Amino acid sequence: MTSLKALLAASATALLLLTACSSPPAPASSMDLLADPSAAPAATAETAAPAARAPTVALVMKTLTNPFFVEMEKGARQAEKDLGINLIVKTAAEETSIEQQIEIVGNLIDDGVDAIVLAPADSTGLIPVVKRAQDNGVVVINIDNPLDAKIAAQRGLAPIPFISVDNEQGAYTSAKFLSDQVSAPVEAVILEGIRTAQNANDRKHGAERAFGENALIKIVAEETANWKIDEAHAVISKIFSRHPNVKVVFAANDMMALGVLKYLEETGRNDVLVASYDALEEAVAAVKTGELQATVDQQAAQQGYMGVESALKALHGDELPVLTLVDTKLITAAALK
Repeated sequence: MTSLKALLAASATALLLLTACSSPPAPASSMDLLADPSAAPAATAETAAPAARAPTVALVMKTLTNPFFVEMEKGARQAEKDLGINLIVKTAAEETSIEQQIEIVGNLIDDGVDAIVLAPADSTGLIPVVKRAQDNGVVVINIDNPLDAKIAAQRGLAPIPFISVDNEQGAYTSAKFLSDQVSAPVEAVILEGIRTAQNANDRKHGAERAFGENALIKIVAEETANWKIDEAHAVISKIFSRHPNVKVVFAANDMMALGVLKYLEETGRNDVLVASYDALEEAVAAVKTGELQATVDQQAAQQGYMGVESALKALHGDELPVLTLVDTKLITAAALK
């Protein structure tokens, strides 16, 4: 009997020990946590806060038919990779498709993007839709071609950071390279871009300033070819029919210059000096062969990168400068050696 009691007592003791070992620990009380914060349970995957959403930035350009904007997109894509944002790229069909570009910006506002980096085809036509973007809390960064600051202010827009180059000075250096080679009286032509685009006007004025410094140069025609290669070919053909003695041509972008070079090749004219702007791959190749005297590298990829980078900074609340200028580089045969 005594041995049976002892056996039962031993079994009860073992059961208590087993229960104590298998029971989960009591949760720490608030007093315990105040006394020892390390007593708090560690966060698990289920309780951790969700990761912040990457901002969506849209790059809106004029077109991708011009290789300049292809380079601009490359820079923006690099910024997307480096900065961890979601990038949307939208373009109109042509550089003159202003209404389409307005529609694109409007749709992006409706889609709820966080920021828009805009290379506007027109300096005034896009101002109303940019105002709507600002009214809806969308950050806007202006690159390449500036919006008209006076009209923007009249429409009540907040200041918009602008990233580009000094187009007047860049065009001046390109046209000056031609002007410096003129030592006898000559007739000259300036092919302009879209006349409602400020960068087109700035480049025209830069070329006018360079040619005006040489009394031997007479400008006989200033015509727009709207940045297009085929239109430039048609325009320069008409100009040469009226002014066959033209010996100097400045084109405000490389696409128009390539149209001019095509015409000169077709007509066997090798006595005309041509310079331009943008440093597209085909233009740089023409500089190497001597068909084109000079072009200007305005670093399209860097403009695209900086536009996206600035949009992200603005979304983080950073104060941005109203104007940021990217350096231009004059591309000549000597510079390429």
